[in-house]
Amino acid sequence: MEELEQGLLMQPWAWLQLAENSLLAKAYITRQGYALLVSDLQQVWHEQVDTSVISQRAKELNKRLTAPPEAFLHHLDDLLRPLLKDASCPGTATFSCDRVAEALILQVRSELSGLPFYWNFHCILASPSLVSQHLIRPLMGMSLALQCQVRDLTTLLHMKDLEIQDYQESGATLSRDRLKTEPFEESSFLERFMVEKLPEACSVGDGRPFVANLQSMYMAVTRQAIQVGQKHHDTGDPHTSSSAFSQGTDNQLLNQLEEPVSSTPSLPRPETEPTVSSGPMQKPQLLKVKRKKLRGLFS
Repeated sequence: MEELEQGLLMQPWAWLQLAENSLLAKAYITRQGYALLVSDLQQVWHEQVDTSVISQRAKELNKRLTAPPEAFLHHLDDLLRPLLKDASCPGTATFSCDRVAEALILQVRSELSGLPFYWNFHCILASPSLVSQHLIRPLMGMSLALQCQVRDLTTLLHMKDLEIQDYQESGATLSRDRLKTEPFEESSFLERFMVEKLPEACSVGDGRPFVANLQSMYMAVTRQAIQVGQKHHDTGDPHTSSSAFSQGTDNQLLNQLEEPVSSTPSLPRPETEPTVSSGPMQKPQLLKVKRKKLRGLFS
């Protein structure tokens, strides 16, 4: 089941509009089973099943159809793929969802080999660790990555201002006045952004802007997390997947936070332990040693 967990983590989110329900969803299907994650931005539901569950549920919902679980999984993949890729063109299948207590049931109606095909995804509330793995930590990593981008762009703007200043001091002039810009001031830009742009930028809505604009970065962050987790696993490091995720996004993907500097740095220890002296040489003994050396020089 580890393949399903990693495969689901690397999938992008899709935006679905099923009747009056606006949902974010992601799915991963293999020959061994499937994993599905659904959220309405209030709650997160999850289902992960293997071939034994597929066989049992297929018998209950499709008594006229007889096929191995791999065939049903392949058909479910064909039905979900167009829905998650482009919700405006969901294909020939019909999707609906019902909420029963704290569960969410995603219902599918289609045809298979000329016969009606029915399937129900029984999604239960996701565990806090799963929500953290798929939403909280990736979103934190994306925030840090975007902050790093802003810093790089700010540095680039300052360099561009210095370049323009050098041109002006060399006698260059603009051929079109409308292209003239003021030197970039980071503090005033941030203040203006907080007042004018922040309300619109923070409009999450039904999650569609997040799906439309940030999925490439989301997948880059989650892919980095998996690579770091595999590295720790191969080296025998007993880190959990969540700690590997944190190290992946903070240390390797972003690499932007400065390391704390200790106010009292420790000195490196010598490779060999110092020998213990019997004590300082007394003054009369020191004079005798010097006299012997002088006699040796003049003898």
